[in-house]
Amino acid sequence: MNLVRATWKSLLSRALDALAARDCRLCGCPVEGGDMPLCAACARDLPRRTAPCCPNCALPVPGGEICGRCLRHPPAFDATFAAFDYVFPLDVLMQALKYRHHLPLARFFAREMARAPLPPVDLIVPMPLHPRRLRARGFNQAVELARPLARALAAPLALGAASRVRDTVSQTSLDRAARLTNLRGAFACRRLDGQRIAVIDDVMTTGASLEALARCLKTAGATAVYNLVAARASGIGFS
Repeated sequence: MNLVRATWKSLLSRALDALAARDCRLCGCPVEGGDMPLCAACARDLPRRTAPCCPNCALPVPGGEICGRCLRHPPAFDATFAAFDYVFPLDVLMQALKYRHHLPLARFFAREMARAPLPPVDLIVPMPLHPRRLRARGFNQAVELARPLARALAAPLALGAASRVRDTVSQTSLDRAARLTNLRGAFACRRLDGQRIAVIDDVMTTGASLEALARCLKTAGATAVYNLVAARASGIGFS
């Protein structure tokens, strides 16, 4: 019943968003046509990632070599692709998506994320939310990103491949070591023997959640795990 209520809450949010005035989420100017949540000027000025970065964790690195942190502590995931830097105004837009249910932003971000040079994958797996968080929020922003991405990448969306089985405390105030400890046993995965997985999430900060999920996916038999995120916090290292 609670999941049904969460589904209806998400559908109602979508309907209200569709009925809202088509104004740019950043500058308030009218947006002409389509379902774009931003005007052309604001969309053009967003902080897209163009600098060379570590292929593993996507931190900026001159020359695009594997960074020292990933050389010392290789992550469980195989590569990370990010569309934007997590700086203003990306933080404002992500908060609007995550906490104010501005779902057209998810479709916009997914279009940008689909441009990443992602290797061939067999399954699209959104970062799961614990059922308690899902009931409280009404939707999972990673799922909203993953739906259009699955269509764009022509790969199946596997909502049941991974689940969050432990409701951890908020990661926001924790350092990386504490985040990793906090996430022990947080995920469960079904058997994924020989599968290449693209994990979808909104923001990568330290990468602790993505690392924990990748380890779970690899233990379940996945042969490759690639992170595809809307934004990367570039000042925070993986390890």
